[in-house]
Amino acid sequence: MVSILRASMIGMPENSETPAGTGRADNGASISKRKLRRPGTHPAAKGTETDLGRVRRARRINRTLAATFPDAHAELDFTNPLELLVATVLSAQTTDVRVNQVTPALFRAYPSAADYAEANQAEVEELIRPTGFFRSKAANLIGLGQMLVSEYGGEVPVKVEDLVRLPGVGRKTAHVVRGNAFGLPGLTVDTHFQRLVKRLALTEETDPVKIEHAVGELIEKKEWTMFSHRIIFHGRRVCHARKAACGACPIAFDCPSFGLVGPAEPAAAAALVTGEEREHILRLVGMPDAESEKE
Repeated sequence: MVSILRASMIGMPENSETPAGTGRADNGASISKRKLRRPGTHPAAKGTETDLGRVRRARRINRTLAATFPDAHAELDFTNPLELLVATVLSAQTTDVRVNQVTPALFRAYPSAADYAEANQAEVEELIRPTGFFRSKAANLIGLGQMLVSEYGGEVPVKVEDLVRLPGVGRKTAHVVRGNAFGLPGLTVDTHFQRLVKRLALTEETDPVKIEHAVGELIEKKEWTMFSHRIIFHGRRVCHARKAACGACPIAFDCPSFGLVGPAEPAAAAALVTGEEREHILRLVGMPDAESEKE
């Protein structure tokens, strides 16, 4: 289910599909070339990339990922800011799929901040048990409900400095809420984001806040939220933690880690690509789609 607020608050990217080998989107903007380097030969891998080159490469990667994942979005189900806030708190140390399995019943039971504020912790724990760490998460949900009621009139605040005061809410959660519930730009530095910007050598920083600021210098502010979605989509479907699908990656030419974190051979890499977008991704890189492979 696509969230109601995502569809209304954030416009979809204008970038469109590009024929393999052109290096240009239909609007003329450059994207990652459809050819592969030898592993370890990218200028960023050799330490010879200039600051301007890094900015241009980061923005080219963003445009390429926009063509690759035109429907990139927050994969948590929600219909209002409170639901997104709660779902994001629950998503710590678990998957969005698991969270989406428990939130329908939770949202029905606790439709307002006041409901969370007055909730029985044991009952909340039972509803959210499948997400893990359910005791601390239940305490956080009750605590944030109480704070929302006592300090924010029962409404989810918009400012980062207010959001991070809520129990269980850090900068990542704050930016998820701001970007997807309120349409305000922000970079969501989760584990996928950290892994990919490291592999892409967009920054040498390891602290999430420093990563956020460093990447924010490379990507246009208006693109921050969608860049986050695209990077996370790419991390979940192509650039996997254990073994990346390097030889079937649309941004392989712009990646210093190409061939170093996964197979460079196209057929082997194609087998690693997952998600509903798989055939689209393979077509973008000039490979036969799943149906053709079966013939």
